[in-house]
Amino acid sequence: MSTLSAYHLLSVLASEMNMRRAAERLFVSQPALSQRLQNIENEWGTKLFIRSQKGLSLTPAGELVIKFVNEVLDKEEKVKESINAMNSEVYGTLRIAVASIVGQNWLPQVLKKFVNRYPHAKISLVTGWSSEILKALYEDQVHIGIIRGTPDWKGMKIHLFQDSLYLVDKEITSPEQVLVTDRPFIQFKSDSNYYQEIQDWWHRQFQTLPKRTIVVDQIETCKQMAFNGIGYAILPAITLHGGEQDIFKIPLLDEDGKPLHRDTWLLGYESAFQLKQVQAFVSIIKEFLHEENNDI
Repeated sequence: MSTLSAYHLLSVLASEMNMRRAAERLFVSQPALSQRLQNIENEWGTKLFIRSQKGLSLTPAGELVIKFVNEVLDKEEKVKESINAMNSEVYGTLRIAVASIVGQNWLPQVLKKFVNRYPHAKISLVTGWSSEILKALYEDQVHIGIIRGTPDWKGMKIHLFQDSLYLVDKEITSPEQVLVTDRPFIQFKSDSNYYQEIQDWWHRQFQTLPKRTIVVDQIETCKQMAFNGIGYAILPAITLHGGEQDIFKIPLLDEDGKPLHRDTWLLGYESAFQLKQVQAFVSIIKEFLHEENNDI
């Protein structure tokens, strides 16, 4: 058994912490997996996992070995990517971190074009707040990140698009009506940059707090509550697809009377943009944006 094969086995076991599920992922029988694990533990000279009715747990030695194993596998992936980058075909794994709102509302259309055109490439996708995306980039966990707002980023940076902000409700037709309505203002948790933009607009517009507020975890929950008439919300255009019925959308304006908007950026280090799968993805994005602009 090769060393890397053993490392992959250990990584799957540590991920699943269950012999049955690990055996299914590795396409082997449980007895065969148990025997292979015993051989590996003999090579290390110590127990790596403790078996119980509840599943597996790592021994202290096992924790050290798994940490080492995952570091080796990560390096293996990067070496493979570098080798594949030398070939004309697009292979390797495209590791992306993307702001949740973009991952839900914009990215799927781009990824569909990418996987159809480059079937040999793999995609690893994580979503989160923009601050989490930047952290993943700094720690070299992903090749590229797509974030909202104005990034403080020293590497390569491509502006993708901007979308306006709207006050959305089934009853309110002008911003001033929020001062007299008893309907709640529905807010979704977001990174501090976006939240601060909304707060600044609100205080500039009304110089007072909302009468009632409901805070939810996800923007989609916020959107559905507003669409179902529970209250009003402030939503970016990326979440509004034009098919909403009986919904008033009032654009938010800044102190100069210009629409407030959010920018979306693609970020990465220069070394990542040398990989063929990253170059192919950026090319697909530019093509998609061009098609979108032509449809407007």
